[in-house]
Amino acid sequence: MDETLQGVGVSHGVAIGPVRHMGTAALEPPEERIPVERAPQEQAWARQALEAVAADLRARGNLAGGEAQAVLEAQALMALDPELGADVRRRIAVGSTAARAVHDAVASFRAVLAAAGDYLAGRVADLDDVRDRTVARLLGVPMPGVPDSDEPYVLVAHDLAPADTALLDRTLVLGFVTEEGGPTSHSAILARAMGVPAVVALPGATSLEEDVVVAVDGSTGEVVVAPSPELRAELRRAAEERRSALASASGPGRTSDGHRVPLLANIGGPADVAAALRAGAEGVGLFRTEFLFMEDSERAPSEDRQVEAYREVLEAFPEGRVVVRVLDAGADKPLGFLTPADEPNPALGVRGLRTLLDHPEVLRTQLRALGRAAEGLPVHLEVMAPMVADRVDARAFAEACRSVGLRAACGAMVEVPAAALRARAVLQEVEFLSLGTNDLAQYAFAADRQVGAVARLQDPWQPALLDLVAAAAGAARETGQGCGVCGEAAADPALACVLVGLGVTSLSMGPAAIPYVRSALARHTLAQCGRAAAAARAADTAEEARAAAHQVLSGE
Repeated sequence: MDETLQGVGVSHGVAIGPVRHMGTAALEPPEERIPVERAPQEQAWARQALEAVAADLRARGNLAGGEAQAVLEAQALMALDPELGADVRRRIAVGSTAARAVHDAVASFRAVLAAAGDYLAGRVADLDDVRDRTVARLLGVPMPGVPDSDEPYVLVAHDLAPADTALLDRTLVLGFVTEEGGPTSHSAILARAMGVPAVVALPGATSLEEDVVVAVDGSTGEVVVAPSPELRAELRRAAEERRSALASASGPGRTSDGHRVPLLANIGGPADVAAALRAGAEGVGLFRTEFLFMEDSERAPSEDRQVEAYREVLEAFPEGRVVVRVLDAGADKPLGFLTPADEPNPALGVRGLRTLLDHPEVLRTQLRALGRAAEGLPVHLEVMAPMVADRVDARAFAEACRSVGLRAACGAMVEVPAAALRARAVLQEVEFLSLGTNDLAQYAFAADRQVGAVARLQDPWQPALLDLVAAAAGAARETGQGCGVCGEAAADPALACVLVGLGVTSLSMGPAAIPYVRSALARHTLAQCGRAAAAARAADTAEEARAAAHQVLSGE
């Protein structure tokens, strides 16, 4: 009998193949003591290893491009963290080897983060990967990474670090399954960007036997162990039907009765533009600008450098809409020249717009660069601020845009529940809203978006989250303004229909998801979407909401 395991599907598609487990390095250095005269040499080795790991991560990011580059740049900053480096040097000075000092310093760093509220627990895979790569380099053992294989396989791991996910060989890796992670973890985001089927937060995933064949459904989150030939054929037929449906849907996003819903792409920079255009994106709904600021952790990019990067994206969408999020720094995206290093709880501290308002020249420079980049282009430029909490924040951002003479629509991201509840007030200051459902869920449920143990609360089908979406969309509808979704909730085809039923006016997602969402909208009327939304909000759990909406959308 086929054994079916249930995880969280985070990237559409079906993969069937043998299991291969992620390789690991020898991560427990011996408890060896060194004489004091050897300390300077060990400290130099540790510094060189950390710098080499950071350089390797950046090189991988340059190869991968796009969102992966931004993620790997952030991970490289972990390896070069001054406090981590100082702790390593101190441990060596009192007798530890370089490898042991790195191992123990990372352990201490993790403990500090946990005591600070565990907001960065979702970056543990990233931090552990820095440790593993550095220790492996110091011990002279093989680097952790994807297994060698001559045949395609399904990759299984406790968790996947961005450095591994970003450079997966799509001709060999059919899909992947992890025990940790959530719908918005780095591995999930990168899987969607690559178009690789993936399931995360699957209890016992690492217990799957090597070489056993599994069927991974990245839409439902189901992993079938040793599926029968009949089930394999059925899954392949279903996958082929999905592909046929995708091929038959083209053009702008709209429901079957003609209600227009622009389908936009989430991108990290110019490297993502080609994929967005191939998917038929009608523009960009979220241009994350952080990657540009991560090129140098000590200073912001010059205005001219910003103009160059922004214009490359804007030129790709003539007559289209490009929504740019100004720098979102702080918390899990620290920048040495901007963000404080000693905040007790970065998640609830100075991040996003708060950081920019503390450094107004950085904001003004970015806004001036965006204005210059759009000069002479027919593109519809819109600019939005992250982490807007209330009308005061919205007014401050709008005033900053006006102060530099920026000719662009000014908007606010709704990631804080207060902004959703008081959306009418926020819309008195800005021209549109964009819902970041990943962070909105995180703050609404007090559940870190990266931690697999609380993935249930990060499920975008949670009725309370849908209530917040409805509140913001309703306020925008009453005032005649737009309210889009740029969180990855928009990448779920059925949920996309529900969001439209709640009153959302545009949907933005990773480019790979656009054909799936376009196809789903084309099969349903606006009235069906509204009924599915009402059914989902009437439920008490995410599972019940999903089932209720699917029942309406399937016409049962």
